[in-house]
Amino acid sequence: MRKRNIFLLCAITFLQGMVFYSAVATLYRQAAGLSIFEITAVEGAGVALSMVLEVPWGRAADRIGYRRTMIICNLLFLVTKIIFWKAGSFAGFLAERLLLAVVISGLSGVDSAMLYLSSEGSDAQRNEGICRAAGEAGLLLSGIMYTLFLSGQYRWAALWTLVAYALAAALTFLLAEVRPEDPRGKRPRLLSMAKDHFRLPGMVPLVVCTAVYAETVHCVTVYFSQLQYLRCGLDARAVGVAFLAVSAAGLCGPLSAMMTGKWGERFLGKALLLLSALCVSLLAVTGHGLLSVFFIVLLSALSTLFFPLAWILENKLVTSDDRATVLSFNAMAGDSLAVLLDLVLGRAANASLPFSFGLCAAMCLLAFGLLSRFFCRAV
Repeated sequence: MRKRNIFLLCAITFLQGMVFYSAVATLYRQAAGLSIFEITAVEGAGVALSMVLEVPWGRAADRIGYRRTMIICNLLFLVTKIIFWKAGSFAGFLAERLLLAVVISGLSGVDSAMLYLSSEGSDAQRNEGICRAAGEAGLLLSGIMYTLFLSGQYRWAALWTLVAYALAAALTFLLAEVRPEDPRGKRPRLLSMAKDHFRLPGMVPLVVCTAVYAETVHCVTVYFSQLQYLRCGLDARAVGVAFLAVSAAGLCGPLSAMMTGKWGERFLGKALLLLSALCVSLLAVTGHGLLSVFFIVLLSALSTLFFPLAWILENKLVTSDDRATVLSFNAMAGDSLAVLLDLVLGRAANASLPFSFGLCAAMCLLAFGLLSRFFCRAV
């Protein structure tokens, strides 16, 4: 049952990675009549609602079970794609994004808990790496298929995305429950649970480290990379190739467990963060197109290797039976930091792209310091 769960979770992640319109999501909304301001307003509302619902959903999942929660959320996920496919106004896209926030906050922590509890000991990190790679493979395949067969056909791209999500929702019904049986007695209060959770040795530095590094990498590889390509004079075709290369780098997640076994958690984690800082520092001083693509692809690969390691370290620290709830605490804390970091890095990029890369390198070094702190306290 547990091995079947792992296969199903990877298959679901692959299918949900197949967002055929991902490369033109902004253009899709603009074609429906939304302005850039309306698009950002919709995204902001979704992020805010997702943060509010994180912990309540985690609490609910620990009450009703992880399998049932995933079934509800993935069915709602399918509904969001139906709305997106048909949406033609600000109200339609806002409804889609708000419902998506309900889904994201519901799955946050639950899919992680189910994968961890379905894995056996040392296999957990490898399974997380494979699952992440499956999602990236789905995104890469759908991007290639859009380029070859659906280019410019926005509504058809949304329809094929809907089909992929329908298959993912169907597979969710085949999952087996892995949540430990509910212990008898009164559940602890959320505030008390949060205090106990964040008092675990090393939990706070690990959560902050992962959040800072994740948002820094996201800003560099998704937002600042486009500006860097323009700065280097790359044409549209070269930018498209660079996007595929960065996506392909996300497939190396399964190597994380093997490299951890060879070099150890402490050495590998620190090395990945230091190399990331070096990559971003070099982006600040280079104006060469090929080198810029290389450094951004390398950063994507380094982060892909780091996140399964951070995931297993986080899950090993959890002591509560209410795993989905406490992982939701981590997600909410990470999201709050991400919002603040986005504002800082975005303002820096407006002032100077090289300066923003320098600041991103500093954030990687901060993450390195926090990970060092974690190993001092927790190991």
